[in-house]
Amino acid sequence: MSRNDDDTERTFAALPPAPGRGFARTWWGQAWLKALEDAALDAKQVKTGRRLARAGAVGAVSVRPGRITAVVQDRDRTAHRADVLLEELSDEQWDRFLELAVERAGHVAALVDREMPPHLVEDAAVAGIELLPGLGDLEPECDCGAWDHCGHTAALCYQVARLLDEDPFVLLLMRGRGERALVGDLQARGTVRAETPSAPAGVDAAEAYAAGDILPSLPALPELPDRPGLPPSLDAEAAPAPGIDPAALEFLAARTAVEAHRMLADALKGDAEHGLATELSVAQDAVRLAAGTTARTLSERLAEGSGRGREGLSAAVRAWEQGGAAALSVLDEEWAVEGDVLVRARAALESAWEEDERPTLRVRANRWTVVGAPSQLRLGRDGRWWPYRKERGRWVPAGGPAQDPATALATAQVQGPEDGDC
Repeated sequence: MSRNDDDTERTFAALPPAPGRGFARTWWGQAWLKALEDAALDAKQVKTGRRLARAGAVGAVSVRPGRITAVVQDRDRTAHRADVLLEELSDEQWDRFLELAVERAGHVAALVDREMPPHLVEDAAVAGIELLPGLGDLEPECDCGAWDHCGHTAALCYQVARLLDEDPFVLLLMRGRGERALVGDLQARGTVRAETPSAPAGVDAAEAYAAGDILPSLPALPELPDRPGLPPSLDAEAAPAPGIDPAALEFLAARTAVEAHRMLADALKGDAEHGLATELSVAQDAVRLAAGTTARTLSERLAEGSGRGREGLSAAVRAWEQGGAAALSVLDEEWAVEGDVLVRARAALESAWEEDERPTLRVRANRWTVVGAPSQLRLGRDGRWWPYRKERGRWVPAGGPAQDPATALATAQVQGPEDGDC
Protein backbone atom coordinates (compact mmCIF):
# COMPACT_ATOMS: atom_id res chain seq x y z
CA MET A 1 0.00 0.00 0.00
CA SER A 2 1.33 3.45 -0.92
CA ARG A 3 0.29 7.03 -0.12
CA ASN A 4 1.02 10.35 -1.73
CA ASP A 5 2.54 13.18 0.28
CA ASP A 6 -0.66 15.10 0.96
CA ASP A 7 -2.49 11.99 2.24
CA THR A 8 -5.35 12.37 -0.26
CA GLU A 9 -4.66 9.23 -2.28
CA ARG A 10 -3.84 5.68 -1.26
CA THR A 11 -3.04 2.79 -3.59
CA PHE A 12 -3.51 -0.80 -2.44
CA ALA A 13 -1.74 -3.65 -4.20
CA ALA A 14 -3.88 -6.30 -5.89
CA LEU A 15 -5.18 -8.85 -3.39
CA PRO A 16 -4.80 -12.60 -3.97
CA PRO A 17 -7.75 -14.75 -5.10
CA ALA A 18 -10.29 -15.57 -2.40
CA PRO A 19 -12.15 -18.74 -3.45
CA GLY A 20 -15.04 -19.78 -1.24
CA ARG A 21 -14.80 -16.88 1.24
CA GLY A 22 -17.02 -14.01 2.20
CA PHE A 23 -15.96 -10.49 1.30
CA ALA A 24 -16.98 -8.62 4.44
CA ARG A 25 -16.38 -9.66 8.04
CA THR A 26 -17.07 -6.32 9.72
CA TRP A 27 -20.46 -4.67 10.02
CA TRP A 28 -19.27 -1.62 8.07
CA GLY A 29 -17.89 -3.82 5.28
CA GLN A 30 -21.25 -5.59 5.09
CA ALA A 31 -23.04 -2.22 4.93
CA TRP A 32 -20.83 -1.25 1.98
CA LEU A 33 -21.76 -4.42 0.06
CA LYS A 34 -25.45 -3.99 0.94
CA ALA A 35 -25.38 -0.58 -0.78
CA LEU A 36 -24.07 -2.30 -3.93
CA GLU A 37 -26.33 -5.35 -3.87
CA ASP A 38 -29.52 -3.40 -3.06
CA ALA A 39 -28.96 -0.80 -5.79
CA ALA A 40 -27.72 -2.94 -8.71
CA LEU A 41 -30.49 -3.47 -11.26
CA ASP A 42 -28.93 -6.63 -12.69
CA ALA A 43 -28.23 -9.32 -10.09
CA LYS A 44 -26.24 -11.30 -12.68
CA GLN A 45 -23.71 -8.48 -12.93
CA VAL A 46 -23.30 -8.52 -9.15
CA LYS A 47 -22.62 -12.28 -9.24
CA THR A 48 -20.16 -11.77 -12.10
CA GLY A 49 -18.36 -9.12 -10.05
CA ARG A 50 -18.18 -11.40 -7.02
CA ARG A 51 -16.75 -14.19 -9.19
CA LEU A 52 -14.14 -11.87 -10.73
CA ALA A 53 -13.10 -10.56 -7.30
CA ARG A 54 -12.79 -14.10 -5.94
CA ALA A 55 -10.62 -15.04 -8.93
CA GLY A 56 -8.18 -12.19 -8.21
CA ALA A 57 -9.11 -10.26 -11.37
CA VAL A 58 -9.05 -6.84 -9.66
CA GLY A 59 -5.76 -4.98 -9.94
CA ALA A 60 -4.32 -2.35 -7.63
CA VAL A 61 -7.04 -0.18 -6.08
CA SER A 62 -6.60 3.61 -5.96
CA VAL A 63 -8.65 5.45 -3.33
CA ARG A 64 -9.17 9.23 -3.47
CA PRO A 65 -11.81 11.61 -2.14
CA GLY A 66 -15.03 10.80 -3.97
CA ARG A 67 -13.61 8.00 -6.15
CA ILE A 68 -12.10 4.51 -6.20
CA THR A 69 -10.43 3.11 -9.31
CA ALA A 70 -8.98 -0.22 -10.47
CA VAL A 71 -8.33 -2.18 -13.63
CA VAL A 72 -10.47 -5.34 -13.77
CA GLN A 73 -9.83 -8.22 -16.15
CA ASP A 74 -12.60 -10.30 -17.71
CA ARG A 75 -12.22 -14.06 -18.01
CA ASP A 76 -10.80 -13.53 -21.49
CA ARG A 77 -8.10 -11.20 -20.00
CA THR A 78 -9.70 -8.07 -21.49
CA ALA A 79 -8.84 -5.19 -19.15
CA HIS A 80 -11.35 -2.48 -18.19
CA ARG A 81 -10.93 0.61 -16.04
CA ALA A 82 -13.66 0.64 -13.39
CA ASP A 83 -14.50 3.61 -11.15
CA VAL A 84 -17.01 3.95 -8.33
CA LEU A 85 -17.93 7.44 -7.12
CA LEU A 86 -19.13 8.36 -3.63
CA GLU A 87 -20.18 11.88 -2.64
CA GLU A 88 -17.73 13.72 -0.37
CA LEU A 89 -18.82 15.28 2.91
CA SER A 90 -18.93 19.07 3.05
CA ASP A 91 -16.62 21.05 5.36
CA GLU A 92 -19.59 21.74 7.61
CA GLN A 93 -20.42 18.03 7.82
CA TRP A 94 -16.80 17.16 8.62
CA ASP A 95 -16.78 19.78 11.38
CA ARG A 96 -19.90 18.24 12.97
CA PHE A 97 -18.47 14.73 12.58
CA LEU A 98 -15.23 15.68 14.34
CA GLU A 99 -17.13 17.24 17.23
CA LEU A 100 -19.19 14.06 17.60
CA ALA A 101 -16.05 11.89 17.50
CA VAL A 102 -14.30 13.70 20.38
CA GLU A 103 -17.43 13.71 22.59
CA ARG A 104 -16.76 10.09 23.60
CA ALA A 105 -13.24 9.12 24.62
CA GLY A 106 -13.46 5.69 23.05
CA HIS A 107 -14.33 6.90 19.56
CA VAL A 108 -10.93 8.31 18.66
CA ALA A 109 -9.13 5.29 20.14
CA ALA A 110 -11.39 2.93 18.18
CA LEU A 111 -10.71 4.72 14.90
CA VAL A 112 -6.97 4.65 15.50
CA ASP A 113 -7.28 0.90 16.17
CA ARG A 114 -8.99 0.51 12.77
CA GLU A 115 -12.50 0.06 14.22
CA MET A 116 -15.64 1.91 13.18
CA PRO A 117 -17.64 2.66 16.37
CA PRO A 118 -21.33 1.95 15.66
CA HIS A 119 -22.49 4.68 18.09
CA LEU A 120 -20.41 7.24 16.19
CA VAL A 121 -22.00 6.24 12.89
CA GLU A 122 -25.49 6.36 14.45
CA ASP A 123 -24.90 9.76 16.05
CA ALA A 124 -23.51 11.10 12.79
CA ALA A 125 -26.57 9.85 10.88
CA VAL A 126 -28.87 11.61 13.35
CA ALA A 127 -26.88 14.81 12.68
CA GLY A 128 -27.40 14.37 8.93
CA ILE A 129 -23.95 12.95 8.17
CA GLU A 130 -24.11 9.64 6.33
CA LEU A 131 -20.71 7.97 6.53
CA LEU A 132 -21.76 4.62 5.10
CA PRO A 133 -23.25 4.57 1.60
CA GLY A 134 -26.93 3.95 1.18
CA LEU A 135 -29.14 2.88 -1.70
CA GLY A 136 -27.85 4.46 -4.93
CA ASP A 137 -24.86 6.21 -3.33
CA LEU A 138 -22.25 4.08 -5.14
CA GLU A 139 -22.20 5.55 -8.66
CA PRO A 140 -20.46 3.33 -11.26
CA GLU A 141 -18.32 4.35 -14.22
CA CYS A 142 -16.68 1.80 -16.53
CA ASP A 143 -15.10 1.94 -19.97
CA CYS A 144 -17.09 -1.17 -20.97
CA GLY A 145 -19.99 1.21 -21.63
CA ALA A 146 -22.46 -0.07 -19.00
CA TRP A 147 -24.69 2.64 -17.54
CA ASP A 148 -25.43 0.72 -14.33
CA HIS A 149 -23.19 -1.47 -12.20
CA CYS A 150 -21.40 -3.98 -14.43
CA GLY A 151 -19.30 -6.96 -13.41
CA HIS A 152 -16.20 -4.74 -13.34
CA THR A 153 -17.53 -2.08 -10.95
CA ALA A 154 -19.17 -4.78 -8.82
CA ALA A 155 -15.83 -6.63 -8.60
CA LEU A 156 -14.17 -3.37 -7.50
CA CYS A 157 -16.79 -2.92 -4.76
CA TYR A 158 -16.27 -6.47 -3.48
CA GLN A 159 -12.52 -5.91 -3.37
CA VAL A 160 -12.95 -2.62 -1.51
CA ALA A 161 -15.08 -4.47 1.08
CA ARG A 162 -11.97 -6.51 1.94
CA LEU A 163 -9.96 -3.30 2.30
CA LEU A 164 -12.63 -1.73 4.52
CA ASP A 165 -12.55 -4.77 6.83
CA GLU A 166 -8.92 -3.98 7.59
CA ASP A 167 -9.08 -0.18 7.61
CA PRO A 168 -12.22 1.99 7.91
CA PHE A 169 -10.08 5.05 7.06
CA VAL A 170 -10.47 3.90 3.44
CA LEU A 171 -14.13 4.89 3.69
CA LEU A 172 -13.30 8.19 5.38
CA LEU A 173 -10.82 9.00 2.61
CA MET A 174 -13.54 8.36 0.02
CA ARG A 175 -15.71 10.79 1.96
CA GLY A 176 -12.98 13.42 1.65
CA ARG A 177 -10.41 13.29 4.48
CA GLY A 178 -7.03 11.49 4.65
CA GLU A 179 -6.01 9.56 7.74
CA ARG A 180 -3.13 11.79 8.92
CA ALA A 181 -5.14 15.00 8.60
CA LEU A 182 -8.19 13.41 10.23
CA VAL A 183 -6.34 11.92 13.21
CA GLY A 184 -4.41 15.15 13.71
CA ASP A 185 -7.63 17.18 13.77
CA LEU A 186 -9.28 14.73 16.17
CA GLN A 187 -6.33 14.85 18.57
CA ALA A 188 -6.16 18.65 18.41
CA ARG A 189 -9.87 18.97 19.22
CA GLY A 190 -9.54 16.46 22.04
CA THR A 191 -6.67 18.47 23.54
CA VAL A 192 -8.65 21.72 23.36
CA ARG A 193 -11.65 20.05 24.98
CA ALA A 194 -9.49 18.66 27.80
CA GLU A 195 -7.85 22.05 28.41
CA THR A 196 -11.12 24.00 28.51
CA PRO A 197 -11.32 25.48 32.06
CA SER A 198 -14.13 24.34 34.30
CA ALA A 199 -16.76 26.69 35.69
CA PRO A 200 -15.43 29.15 38.32
CA ALA A 201 -16.08 28.69 42.03
CA GLY A 202 -19.15 30.26 43.56
CA VAL A 203 -21.69 29.06 40.99
CA ASP A 204 -25.30 28.87 42.08
CA ALA A 205 -25.94 25.47 43.67
CA ALA A 206 -29.08 24.79 41.62
CA GLU A 207 -27.23 25.54 38.39
CA ALA A 208 -24.27 23.37 39.39
CA TYR A 209 -26.55 20.46 40.28
CA ALA A 210 -28.47 20.77 37.04
CA ALA A 211 -25.21 20.79 35.08
CA GLY A 212 -23.94 17.69 36.87
CA ASP A 213 -20.68 19.40 37.78
CA ILE A 214 -20.88 19.00 41.55
CA LEU A 215 -19.24 15.59 41.56
CA PRO A 216 -15.45 15.25 41.47
CA SER A 217 -13.76 13.62 38.51
CA LEU A 218 -13.57 9.85 38.57
CA PRO A 219 -10.19 8.37 39.46
CA ALA A 220 -8.01 6.93 36.73
CA LEU A 221 -8.75 3.38 35.70
CA PRO A 222 -6.55 0.72 37.28
CA GLU A 223 -3.92 -0.94 35.15
CA LEU A 224 -4.62 -4.48 34.02
CA PRO A 225 -2.26 -7.01 35.67
CA ASP A 226 -0.02 -8.91 33.27
CA ARG A 227 -1.63 -12.21 34.22
CA PRO A 228 -4.38 -13.57 36.49
CA GLY A 229 -3.53 -13.87 40.17
CA LEU A 230 -2.56 -17.20 41.71
CA PRO A 231 -4.80 -18.47 44.52
CA PRO A 232 -3.11 -19.85 47.66
CA SER A 233 -2.03 -23.48 47.67
CA LEU A 234 -4.16 -25.91 49.68
CA ASP A 235 -1.31 -28.39 50.09
CA ALA A 236 -1.31 -28.61 53.88
CA GLU A 237 -0.66 -31.32 56.46
CA ALA A 238 -4.20 -31.17 57.79
CA ALA A 239 -6.64 -33.62 56.23
CA PRO A 240 -9.43 -32.00 54.18
CA ALA A 241 -12.97 -31.98 55.49
CA PRO A 242 -15.21 -34.81 54.27
CA GLY A 243 -16.42 -34.19 50.71
CA ILE A 244 -13.72 -31.60 49.91
CA ASP A 245 -11.25 -32.34 47.11
CA PRO A 246 -8.31 -29.91 47.50
CA ALA A 247 -7.13 -30.37 43.88
CA ALA A 248 -10.59 -29.58 42.53
CA LEU A 249 -10.94 -26.58 44.85
CA GLU A 250 -7.56 -25.19 43.76
CA PHE A 251 -8.60 -25.61 40.14
CA LEU A 252 -11.90 -23.75 40.70
CA ALA A 253 -10.07 -20.90 42.45
CA ALA A 254 -7.56 -20.63 39.56
CA ARG A 255 -10.34 -20.60 36.95
CA THR A 256 -12.17 -17.90 38.93
CA ALA A 257 -9.03 -15.75 38.86
CA VAL A 258 -8.75 -16.22 35.08
CA GLU A 259 -12.39 -15.22 34.57
CA ALA A 260 -11.99 -12.16 36.81
CA HIS A 261 -8.92 -11.09 34.80
CA ARG A 262 -10.89 -11.45 31.54
CA MET A 263 -13.83 -9.43 32.86
CA LEU A 264 -11.51 -6.66 34.06
CA ALA A 265 -9.80 -6.57 30.67
CA ASP A 266 -13.20 -6.18 28.95
CA ALA A 267 -14.21 -3.43 31.35
CA LEU A 268 -10.99 -1.48 30.81
CA LYS A 269 -11.53 -1.72 27.04
CA GLY A 270 -14.99 -0.19 27.47
CA ASP A 271 -16.72 -3.53 26.82
CA ALA A 272 -18.18 -4.07 30.27
CA GLU A 273 -21.43 -5.55 28.95
CA HIS A 274 -19.48 -8.28 27.18
CA GLY A 275 -17.68 -9.03 30.41
CA LEU A 276 -20.98 -9.89 32.14
CA ALA A 277 -21.34 -13.45 30.93
CA THR A 278 -24.79 -14.98 30.56
CA GLU A 279 -25.75 -17.39 33.32
CA LEU A 280 -24.69 -20.93 32.45
CA SER A 281 -26.37 -24.19 33.36
CA VAL A 282 -24.42 -26.71 35.45
CA ALA A 283 -23.74 -28.80 32.33
CA GLN A 284 -22.54 -25.75 30.36
CA ASP A 285 -20.31 -24.62 33.22
CA ALA A 286 -18.75 -28.08 33.35
CA VAL A 287 -17.74 -27.62 29.71
CA ARG A 288 -16.31 -24.14 30.44
CA LEU A 289 -14.23 -25.57 33.27
CA ALA A 290 -13.06 -28.52 31.19
CA ALA A 291 -11.73 -26.08 28.58
CA GLY A 292 -9.27 -24.82 31.19
CA THR A 293 -7.75 -28.07 32.45
CA THR A 294 -5.55 -30.88 31.20
CA ALA A 295 -5.69 -32.87 34.44
CA ARG A 296 -7.17 -36.27 33.64
CA THR A 297 -8.88 -36.83 36.98
CA LEU A 298 -10.63 -33.47 36.80
CA SER A 299 -11.59 -34.03 33.15
CA GLU A 300 -13.20 -37.36 34.05
CA ARG A 301 -15.20 -35.75 36.85
CA LEU A 302 -16.32 -32.94 34.55
CA ALA A 303 -17.25 -35.43 31.82
CA GLU A 304 -19.48 -37.19 34.32
CA GLY A 305 -20.90 -33.92 35.68
CA SER A 306 -21.71 -32.63 32.21
CA GLY A 307 -23.58 -35.82 31.31
CA ARG A 308 -21.65 -36.07 28.03
CA GLY A 309 -19.02 -38.72 28.60
CA ARG A 310 -15.36 -38.36 27.61
CA GLU A 311 -15.79 -38.07 23.82
CA GLY A 312 -18.89 -35.89 24.13
CA LEU A 313 -17.08 -33.54 26.49
CA SER A 314 -14.12 -33.32 24.10
CA ALA A 315 -16.45 -32.20 21.28
CA ALA A 316 -18.20 -29.77 23.62
CA VAL A 317 -14.87 -28.23 24.68
CA ARG A 318 -14.00 -27.69 21.01
CA ALA A 319 -17.34 -25.97 20.54
CA TRP A 320 -16.82 -23.80 23.64
CA GLU A 321 -13.39 -22.69 22.43
CA GLN A 322 -14.95 -21.65 19.09
CA GLY A 323 -17.84 -19.62 20.46
CA GLY A 324 -18.81 -20.20 24.10
CA ALA A 325 -22.43 -20.88 25.03
CA ALA A 326 -23.70 -20.02 21.54
CA ALA A 327 -21.46 -22.69 19.99
CA LEU A 328 -22.60 -25.23 22.59
CA SER A 329 -26.21 -24.60 21.62
CA VAL A 330 -25.38 -25.25 17.97
CA LEU A 331 -23.63 -28.49 18.95
CA ASP A 332 -26.56 -29.74 21.04
CA GLU A 333 -29.71 -28.34 19.47
CA GLU A 334 -31.50 -29.63 16.40
CA TRP A 335 -34.39 -27.32 15.54
CA ALA A 336 -36.79 -26.86 12.65
CA VAL A 337 -35.92 -23.96 10.33
CA GLU A 338 -39.20 -22.41 9.19
CA GLY A 339 -40.82 -19.21 7.94
CA ASP A 340 -38.67 -16.13 7.38
CA VAL A 341 -35.62 -17.84 8.90
CA LEU A 342 -35.83 -20.58 6.26
CA VAL A 343 -36.25 -18.01 3.47
CA ARG A 344 -33.15 -16.11 4.63
CA ALA A 345 -31.16 -19.33 4.97
CA ARG A 346 -32.03 -20.45 1.45
CA ALA A 347 -31.18 -17.02 0.06
CA ALA A 348 -27.78 -17.10 1.78
CA LEU A 349 -27.04 -20.56 0.38
CA GLU A 350 -28.21 -19.52 -3.09
CA SER A 351 -25.93 -16.49 -3.23
CA ALA A 352 -22.88 -18.07 -1.56
CA TRP A 353 -21.71 -20.00 -4.63
CA GLU A 354 -21.93 -19.76 -8.37
CA GLU A 355 -24.36 -22.32 -9.74
CA ASP A 356 -21.60 -24.55 -11.13
CA GLU A 357 -19.66 -24.42 -7.82
CA ARG A 358 -22.50 -25.06 -5.37
CA PRO A 359 -22.14 -28.35 -3.42
CA THR A 360 -25.05 -30.77 -3.13
CA LEU A 361 -26.54 -30.43 0.35
CA ARG A 362 -28.90 -32.74 2.21
CA VAL A 363 -31.06 -30.93 4.77
CA ARG A 364 -32.32 -32.07 8.14
CA ALA A 365 -33.62 -29.41 10.52
CA ASN A 366 -30.90 -26.76 10.94
CA ARG A 367 -28.17 -28.99 9.50
CA TRP A 368 -27.01 -28.99 5.87
CA THR A 369 -24.72 -31.95 5.10
CA VAL A 370 -22.55 -32.09 1.98
CA VAL A 371 -23.41 -35.25 0.05
CA GLY A 372 -20.39 -37.52 -0.30
CA ALA A 373 -18.16 -35.48 2.03
CA PRO A 374 -17.60 -35.35 5.80
CA SER A 375 -18.60 -31.67 5.94
CA GLN A 376 -21.67 -30.01 7.38
CA LEU A 377 -23.12 -26.56 7.96
CA ARG A 378 -25.24 -25.82 11.02
CA LEU A 379 -27.41 -22.73 11.24
CA GLY A 380 -27.42 -21.01 14.63
CA ARG A 381 -30.50 -19.24 15.92
CA ASP A 382 -28.65 -15.93 15.42
CA GLY A 383 -28.37 -16.55 11.65
CA ARG A 384 -24.68 -17.46 11.62
CA TRP A 385 -23.33 -20.60 9.94
CA TRP A 386 -21.09 -22.97 11.88
CA PRO A 387 -18.73 -25.47 10.19
CA TYR A 388 -18.75 -29.12 11.25
CA ARG A 389 -16.88 -32.17 10.03
CA LYS A 390 -17.15 -35.86 10.81
CA GLU A 391 -14.32 -37.45 12.75
CA ARG A 392 -14.43 -41.11 13.84
CA GLY A 393 -18.16 -41.24 13.19
CA ARG A 394 -19.03 -38.11 15.21
CA TRP A 395 -19.86 -34.60 14.00
CA VAL A 396 -17.50 -32.12 15.69
CA PRO A 397 -17.02 -28.33 15.40
CA ALA A 398 -14.47 -27.36 12.76
CA GLY A 399 -14.17 -23.61 13.34
CA GLY A 400 -15.86 -20.38 14.31
CA PRO A 401 -19.10 -18.99 12.82
CA ALA A 402 -19.48 -16.98 9.61
CA GLN A 403 -22.26 -14.93 8.05
CA ASP A 404 -21.41 -16.47 4.66
CA PRO A 405 -22.11 -20.24 4.37
CA ALA A 406 -19.34 -20.65 1.76
CA THR A 407 -16.78 -19.28 4.22
CA ALA A 408 -17.99 -21.66 6.94
CA LEU A 409 -17.98 -24.68 4.62
CA ALA A 410 -14.45 -23.92 3.44
CA THR A 411 -13.37 -24.23 7.09
CA ALA A 412 -15.13 -27.57 7.48
CA GLN A 413 -13.72 -29.25 4.37
CA VAL A 414 -11.20 -32.04 4.98
CA GLN A 415 -9.46 -34.60 2.79
CA GLY A 416 -10.91 -38.06 2.36
CA PRO A 417 -14.60 -38.98 1.98
CA GLU A 418 -16.54 -40.34 4.91
CA ASP A 419 -20.15 -41.17 5.58
CA GLY A 420 -21.97 -37.82 5.58
CA ASP A 421 -25.31 -38.77 7.11
CA CYS A 422 -26.72 -36.39 9.70
